[in-house]
Amino acid sequence: MREYGRHLQKMVDYAITIEDRTKRQKVAETIIHLMSTLNPQLRSTADYKQKLWDHLFVVSKFKLDVDSPYPIPTEETARIKPAYLPYPQRKIKLKHYGKNVEALVEKAKNMEIDKKAIFTEIIGNFMKMSYKNWSNEEVSNELIKEDMKFLSAGELAISAEMNIENMSRNQQQQRRFPQNNNRNNNNNRNNNNNNRNNNNNRNNNNNNRSNNNNNRNNNNNNRNNNNNRFNKNQ
Repeated sequence: MREYGRHLQKMVDYAITIEDRTKRQKVAETIIHLMSTLNPQLRSTADYKQKLWDHLFVVSKFKLDVDSPYPIPTEETARIKPAYLPYPQRKIKLKHYGKNVEALVEKAKNMEIDKKAIFTEIIGNFMKMSYKNWSNEEVSNELIKEDMKFLSAGELAISAEMNIENMSRNQQQQRRFPQNNNRNNNNNRNNNNNNRNNNNNRNNNNNNRSNNNNNRNNNNNNRNNNNNRFNKNQ
C-alpha cells in the first residue's frame, strides 16, 4: 500500500520471518502504532484501529500469523468490490431547465383548474429565470410559453394575464445593487465612527473643564491661606 511506503513493507516482511510468536506479536503491534502515525487521517473514522489491522494483513499478503483483536480478513473478503450503482439515464427534454422543472410540470398537469393556473405561473417564472441564468441574455415571454407547451404536451399554457417576470426581475435587482448596499454599509460605519469620535471629544472637553474648575478652586484656596497668614503676622 503506497500510503505506508517501502520501509514499512520491509518491516512487515521481516515480521513474517520471525519464528517466535510472542516476538512476532510485539513487532506487529509496533508496526500498527507506526501505521497510525503514517496514516493519521484514519483516526477520524470510528473503526480506524480495525482498518489498521486489516491494512497490516493486506501489506503482508495475508502471510502474517499474529493475533488480532478484530476478525482477520482473508484475500477473498478483502478484495470484495462494491455493488454496481446504476446511474439514472433519464433523458431531459430541455436541459437548460433541468429535470426538476419537468417534475413540476407533471405535477401541475394533475392539479385542479384553479391551482393549475397558479402553479403554471410560478413554473413560468422559474423557467424564465433559469433560461436567463443559462443564456445570460434577455428572453422573450413567447419563448417561455412555447417551451411550457412543449414540456406539458399542450396541457399547460401561460396566458397573457400571467406575470412571469417576478423572479428574473428580483434577481436582476440583487445583481445591480450589491455595490450600493456596500457603500451604504461603509457610510454607516463611517458615521458611527464619527459619532464615537464626537462623543470622545465631548468627554475630553468635559474632563478638561472639570480639571480647570479644580485648578481654580485650588488657586482660590491657596490665596485664602496666604491672606490668613498675612493677617496673623500683622
